[in-house]
Amino acid sequence: MKPKETMLNTMGINLGQAPFDEIGDEHVGTSLQTPLRDDAFKMDDELKVELIEKHFKEIMHILGLDLSDDSLRGTPHRVAKMYVKEVFAGLNPKNKPEPKLFENKYKYKEMLVEKDITFFSHCEHHFVPIYGKAHVAYISNGNVIGLSKINRVVQYFSKRPQVQERLTMQIGNEIREILGTEDVAVILDAYHMCVSSRGINDTNSSTVTSFYSGKFETDEQSRNEFLKYLSLKK
Repeated sequence: MKPKETMLNTMGINLGQAPFDEIGDEHVGTSLQTPLRDDAFKMDDELKVELIEKHFKEIMHILGLDLSDDSLRGTPHRVAKMYVKEVFAGLNPKNKPEPKLFENKYKYKEMLVEKDITFFSHCEHHFVPIYGKAHVAYISNGNVIGLSKINRVVQYFSKRPQVQERLTMQIGNEIREILGTEDVAVILDAYHMCVSSRGINDTNSSTVTSFYSGKFETDEQSRNEFLKYLSLKK
């Protein structure tokens, strides 16, 4: 066995799977849940920052950057802190929002749509940004949720390495579970830097994914009404 194959086997990588580059470029996702180890949160955030800083410093060194330069000296720490405290904070369940429900005293039975929710995420294949707009709708089953809490749900699942299809479904399932209603719709319209800044270098295309359940899945009129609010054609 060649040295490279030995190393990959040691890391638990199946050589019979598709090549790494092919997997990344084909936008493959392996599960609805974000892939996490069972011991993912045994290490506290401060230690994670310390270790990531150390390893990122080594990456910069390998790239040939001069870490004694004033502009670069603090970069490893900044990147480590950003990963743990900001852009990947949604990995940690302790950061999961706990939305408060309110009784639907107005007896509002039509759909509620919150559109153009800005989100930023990261492609799990290349760790470069995904950004765009989320549009969320639901029909109350007796309870309503504060509008800002919908944004918080979107942000929570966005702040982790993602595949857009998974992100869409995670948001939809969470809103459905929180509100206890099957009538939920989610559309994400996003730009992928792994498409625009590398690979094919296409700066114009965006990716649209959707989640429909309940009336939005079975009732064409409800789905079309939602799309009409978004100024999207069926």
